[in-house]
Amino acid sequence: MTIHAGAPMPAELRHWMRAKQDPARAVPCSHCGAAAHKPCRLRTTGRILTEPHPQRRSDWAKASACCPDCQVTPEVPCHDEGRARLTVHARRYQEAEATAA
Repeated sequence: MTIHAGAPMPAELRHWMRAKQDPARAVPCSHCGAAAHKPCRLRTTGRILTEPHPQRRSDWAKASACCPDCQVTPEVPCHDEGRARLTVHARRYQEAEATAA
């Protein structure tokens, strides 16, 4: 029996199928190493998670939105008085969700 890879999926169909996913899945997960558009996994057991890791959500917000609190552009980490933060400000999450909708 021959296994065929099949025809490539049209971009419109791929977008429609991914519309139900969490928008944070658009970036790779720096915590578990999951690729973009793939679900996060537990590093110890490999169990698939229904929600992305908090670090992935932070990476997504940093990549897609400007921060109203510290006035930085996308891809620039948030800061508190010049000191870089490990996560982004809460308002940056709100901005990212507004742009994703």
